[in-house]
Amino acid sequence: MEISSVPVEAESWKIRKIGVIGPGIVGMPMAAMLANAKIKIGTDEPAKVVIVQRNSVNSGWKVDAINSGKSVIGGIEPELDDITREAVKAGLLSASSDFSVLSDADVILVSIQTDKNETGFEPDYGPMFGGLEKLAEALQKKPAEKVPLVIFESTLAPTTMDTLFRYHFEKYGLVEGKDILLGNSPNRVMPGRLVERIRDADKLAGGLHPETPKLIAKLYDHIVTNGEVYQTNSLTAEIVKTLENAYRDVRIAFSTEIVRYCDDNNIDFYKVRDKVNSRLSQTDKATTDPNAVPSGGILIPMLGVGGHCLPKDGILLWWRNFQKGNDTSKSLILQSRLINDHSPVHTFKQAEKAFGNLQDKKIALLGVAYRFNSEDTRNSPTLVLANYLRENNVDYIMHDPYVKNDDQNLLRFDQQDHLTHDLNKALTYADYVFICSAHKEYIDHFEIIYSYKNIQGIMDASNIYHRKMFAQTPERYAGIGKGTEEPTADFIEFVYESFRAMEKGLGHELLGLINFYNDNYAFDEYNKVKFEDVQRLAKTCSTGCEIADPEVIENVPVYNQFSSILAKKGFSNSKYQLA
Repeated sequence: MEISSVPVEAESWKIRKIGVIGPGIVGMPMAAMLANAKIKIGTDEPAKVVIVQRNSVNSGWKVDAINSGKSVIGGIEPELDDITREAVKAGLLSASSDFSVLSDADVILVSIQTDKNETGFEPDYGPMFGGLEKLAEALQKKPAEKVPLVIFESTLAPTTMDTLFRYHFEKYGLVEGKDILLGNSPNRVMPGRLVERIRDADKLAGGLHPETPKLIAKLYDHIVTNGEVYQTNSLTAEIVKTLENAYRDVRIAFSTEIVRYCDDNNIDFYKVRDKVNSRLSQTDKATTDPNAVPSGGILIPMLGVGGHCLPKDGILLWWRNFQKGNDTSKSLILQSRLINDHSPVHTFKQAEKAFGNLQDKKIALLGVAYRFNSEDTRNSPTLVLANYLRENNVDYIMHDPYVKNDDQNLLRFDQQDHLTHDLNKALTYADYVFICSAHKEYIDHFEIIYSYKNIQGIMDASNIYHRKMFAQTPERYAGIGKGTEEPTADFIEFVYESFRAMEKGLGHELLGLINFYNDNYAFDEYNKVKFEDVQRLAKTCSTGCEIADPEVIENVPVYNQFSSILAKKGFSNSKYQLA
């Protein structure tokens, strides 16, 4: 497919109005920061930003909240409330439920949640296309001379931009590269640090047309002030984004394999972690700081893997292969999902090894949000554990300072009646406590939690406490990776070599995926994907994404008859390429 001449050039671009669809954890801070930046591109007046939120039962309230100067994101979000209030006060930020306000927008950011199909291995774009239909209808009424730039902040399965979104807009008479420009700049935000991550983290700017990333970079340079906006094509950006989360999921799964061996053999996992990461030159502060973001090679296994991205993005990366019936049996990425999905139940059984049978005990699950200091319950491992306890007739209560009783995921699993916001109530109720999220409240209130004499044991599934804090009552403490034995030099060498086998195998898997996408979906030279570009761009992720070269793997390391499943998969990966 030939790329058309560019209808908009960065040097002569004018931005008077920016639209943002969806004020979630991406759209809300992006809109507030764009408005607050008072962007003047080609005009003397700062661009106005309007947020569009459909008038739904669960989210329609956000329009009035934003127009009154309030952020609609819960939990602890430094700076966001102030930025939102100032932008609204200055008349530069507003919200509406009417998509027609986007008809004359110069830029539209699409921040609609994407997911995978619950029963299969494909993306679920139902909500996305619901919004895109209304957007396309609005843009059919745009001024004839205006060529709006539509930027997808959402995570997309590779090929989505070209094979789905391009043709969606064409059905409405909006031709990419002529009537409209389509770009993607997948977000790298993190609940609890939304403003910080947008301002400080490097960002990708992809497009179907070579000029589009230049436009995105020119706009985003106003808010990504401490990071860099890297320009690439849409397919590369789609692959890099899904890969970042998929590889994080893989590293958590590998770390989980190692921590389970450590727990079975009373080895201090955190000493293993620090020593191996030092050898990998990928150290961080997360071993000792529960509110630090792990970014090393060996990550920190907790109750499980939650959030919107990690549980689905590896599957999105593989989507087209599933569709074509390609062999997926050797994939580290897909195997990691199985390992991580088992973590909540495994943690409960580990607690029973430490404390005895818990079937007739009362359990308090502290922290329902998947991430500390946030209200986000998407794919929360706490809810997985709660469902397991309910299915096995174990009495339990949940506490979270941020999650609301009408949270959609609580309602989805019919768990709302088990939630309390009263920490004293939860602690008074319980025989045993599971620390499921590293909320600051649980760190700051350790002495209070510890003081309840009715609590016979605390299972630390978030690495927020240390065994020495229970020096007087060691029998009351257990946790993931909290063994007491020093790891041997041989074990450190084994973990290091296993990690190297795993990461090389991941490199082979990625190379196979790139070859597959280039052979089947890259429609011209500009849109082809290069392994070294993916490797370079993935490395800009602030939570660590060091993709190894697909080198030869000589063998699978073994230690006392134990070997990593993912190291075995890596060895297998080095022996094949995708069709």
